[in-house]
Amino acid sequence: MKKYIDDFVVVENRRLNHEYVILTLQLDRELPEILPGQFAEVKVENGPDTFLRRPISIHDADYDKMQIKLMVQEIGEGTRIMGGLQKGDSLNLVYPLGSSFSEPDTDDVLLVGGGCGVAPLLYLGRRLKQKGITPKFLLGAGNRNGLVAIEEYEKVGEVNVTTEDGSAGTKGYVIHHPLMKTDKPAYGHVYTCGPEPMMKVVARFAQKHNIKCEVSLENKMACGIGACLCCVTDTQDGRVCTCTDGPVFDSTYLKWQI
Repeated sequence: MKKYIDDFVVVENRRLNHEYVILTLQLDRELPEILPGQFAEVKVENGPDTFLRRPISIHDADYDKMQIKLMVQEIGEGTRIMGGLQKGDSLNLVYPLGSSFSEPDTDDVLLVGGGCGVAPLLYLGRRLKQKGITPKFLLGAGNRNGLVAIEEYEKVGEVNVTTEDGSAGTKGYVIHHPLMKTDKPAYGHVYTCGPEPMMKVVARFAQKHNIKCEVSLENKMACGIGACLCCVTDTQDGRVCTCTDGPVFDSTYLKWQI
């Protein structure tokens, strides 16, 4: 796919909690094709240690309004600067980068996300809904305050949640939810993004039940074009760059020893 470098204008900065914001960005022309699971490399201005771009998943896209959304977790200087952007500010993006989630060959799909790994699943769920597939979401967080933008996921699918402290949904991690503990899963395709230990367990469960599983890795990706080699991961074909060959992989292609 063709890549673009564009200046977007911030039209909304929606604060979700003390660490998450959703930036709605406006382009002054028609959006290019963006596939679920792809990401953008964001240029962060005005920071002494932010000369490298930050990789951020495409959270959602609206072609009618020529807008995209980025869910940003403030975990370092670059993302804190992004979290402080105001309406009217400009943000430069290289996009859309990386591989995408594939279309399922079944109507029964499960989308599993933990932490900021929930971000790319909204756009995936919306695209599935547009194709007549109502997805099941399984979203996990430390507590109820970490379950961000749940109402948006509820618009496109069935939402199930877990929290580590039991303040909402099933107590524990996503792997403790009944959807992940059944001996007869009612879905034929799993998509997951989040902490690697979580994804490994999800992949192991899918492999046990002969279910296709796609994972979106969250490796550090400084360049987004396969030049810096800081995001390499081990696969059945050797070491590949997550930013170009991924971030989405079939779980069985990775050397996870699952």
